[in-house]
Amino acid sequence: MISWISGELIESWKINHKFFVLINCQGIGYEIQILESFFLKLNTNKIRNKKLNLWIKHIKKEDSDFLFGFTSKDQKNFFIEILNIRGVGSQIGMAILNKFSISEVINAINTQNKQLISSVPGLGKKMTERLILELKNKFKNELQIEEEKNKEAFLIKNNEIKKLHDDLKLTLKSLNYTQKQISSILPIIIKETVILTKKEKNISFEKLLKLAMNYLDSSSSNIDI
Repeated sequence: MISWISGELIESWKINHKFFVLINCQGIGYEIQILESFFLKLNTNKIRNKKLNLWIKHIKKEDSDFLFGFTSKDQKNFFIEILNIRGVGSQIGMAILNKFSISEVINAINTQNKQLISSVPGLGKKMTERLILELKNKFKNELQIEEEKNKEAFLIKNNEIKKLHDDLKLTLKSLNYTQKQISSILPIIIKETVILTKKEKNISFEKLLKLAMNYLDSSSSNIDI
């Protein structure tokens, strides 16, 4: 099983929507399918007879072997995760990574953007739904990190809302809610704020405070029961 290749680039070419390189590794020529972005980089810079390092996914079939090359281990691992989804083959996996970066796919999964995912050639409605569902389970940690980044970016871009949230924390503290309670409610409030800003031009401090207290009092009641 080939996991990684380091060798001299002999040539590169395109067949339909597939992109290939031929690499000389210790006198043996390896034909490897690569991503379009890397193919364009090689040809834009007219790179030839240069040493390349590629992470390889080696797929063996009865009558042939296929090599898929990636410039990073993350790309390779993400490709493998896609292949583990029932009904998704190697060419669909390459098509997904040709069209989107890993972070774009994760963000589309997080936002349930079926239209974006289904824009990849070969992905129908049912396969798109399966892909989103299964990748969501596989990348729970990445999705949480991406969501936190989006929330932070949202607050940075909206100084007035950031000030509202800072005031909200101080007010909840003055009302004798614990720091743990306040910290637990903030992600929910940020998420609700994002939704509200799409519906309303102005968000009042009173509305956010009431929302936070309702959540906190509700969670306290559930614990008591």
